[in-house]
Amino acid sequence: MTTKTAASRRVLNRDRLEAEIATEAVRVFAECGYEGTSIATIAESLGMSKQNLMYYFPTKQALYERVLDDVLDEWLARMASLADPEQDPREVLRAYIQAKLKFSREHPYASRVYAMEVIGGAQLYGAQIRERVVPLVRKDIECFERWIAEGRMAPVNATHLLFAIWAMTQSYADFEAQMALVLDRKALTRKDFDEAEQLITAMVLATVTQSAATEA
Repeated sequence: MTTKTAASRRVLNRDRLEAEIATEAVRVFAECGYEGTSIATIAESLGMSKQNLMYYFPTKQALYERVLDDVLDEWLARMASLADPEQDPREVLRAYIQAKLKFSREHPYASRVYAMEVIGGAQLYGAQIRERVVPLVRKDIECFERWIAEGRMAPVNATHLLFAIWAMTQSYADFEAQMALVLDRKALTRKDFDEAEQLITAMVLATVTQSAATEA
């Protein structure tokens, strides 16, 4: 084995282990919050020593930031290409709602960690949110406002339209426990998410398309 091959394998193994640590950390942060989480707890749940974990992530904040970096990478990858002004607004909104609910269903812990950070005032991750999230959100808003100006979408407040979609879709991850209690089951099912998608999509499209027809 060449020195270069050995080095590449070490990097690959390190990347894989760091990803495993981050995957477990997102669950613990979601369940315990930042203040209630310790490096020792995460290490124990992984079956490794605290010292070994700290070789990869020297501080709890470093691990927390890695977790939130991964959350944003996954979330923004799904959202970045949605706001195309050349597309049909109805299809874009339908895809946006579907993607947001899919993220809530597939990554509930990630959604909760992000929500807890924001609810707490984004004290530890605010700079990254301003740098990575805000520009994309503003791009979405500009796209919606272009559709409104062209008469392809009802004259609604585009910013609050996005806020409403976030609230309706992310709640299925952030407040799943409450919803499951109301539904008298342990967790939400795929059927619950499918029904939510149908309802939320119908509500949003009724607002932005029927009103547009009335204005015309």
